[in-house]
Amino acid sequence: MKITANGIGIRYELEGPATAPVVVMSHSLAANVGMWGDQMSALSGFRVLRYDARGHGGTDAPEGDYTLDQLAGDLFALLDALEIDRAHFVGLSMGGMIGQTAALEDPARFLSLSLCDTSSRVPGEGRALWSERMEAARTRGMESLVESTIERWFSRAFQIEEPERVERVREMIRTTPVAGYCGCCAAIRGLDLTDRLSDIRLPTLLIVGEDDPGTPVAAHEVIRDRVEGARLVVVRDALHFSNVEQAEVFNETLGAFLAEH
Repeated sequence: MKITANGIGIRYELEGPATAPVVVMSHSLAANVGMWGDQMSALSGFRVLRYDARGHGGTDAPEGDYTLDQLAGDLFALLDALEIDRAHFVGLSMGGMIGQTAALEDPARFLSLSLCDTSSRVPGEGRALWSERMEAARTRGMESLVESTIERWFSRAFQIEEPERVERVREMIRTTPVAGYCGCCAAIRGLDLTDRLSDIRLPTLLIVGEDDPGTPVAAHEVIRDRVEGARLVVVRDALHFSNVEQAEVFNETLGAFLAEH
């Protein structure tokens, strides 16, 4: 389904019992709602809202740089359009950055936060990397970024053992609009929330793959130490897409946290 919110058309999927608590799920850069497929059965007791972020999947991809405030605004506008007052939030990578931004802006909209394989700051020396990725997408296309991204997201063993699942993720990457990818890279490049995290008072779960190279365990320890009561779970034998590579452990961890809150 698609709805106009915050000035763009946003593609979303809303499934589950109409009276159940809502769980909204926000995906990573260069992905779409399909990345949450392994979680849907585990969340069958909830009303699950998945959506394609600005510039991704079936959502409009305006030209130009985006900001995390703008991406959080898209989330709020979607919730408003669907008349959802409060929801549990689950976000991975860029999705987790959107969740932090939104929770700092309007915590009353959320029942809990689950921030997965994410970070609260891109250091100054790391910003050039995002500019380089934007340049690669613009000059060589998304296909040029597929294999290097897969290497960061999945272990070599998983790539060998689950080629069909990995190929589905490859397809998400290669079909991401260049404008959307670059716009969101610009948003991530400006990430700088660490010093504000102590303002978050929501129940917060952190999940990270033990071997995540881009948003490592240390980045989640920073968030845990600043958000009062935050809980950190490190998933063994997983890189960046811990929700796919170790779906069973991820689902058990997330399901128990949501049931508790």
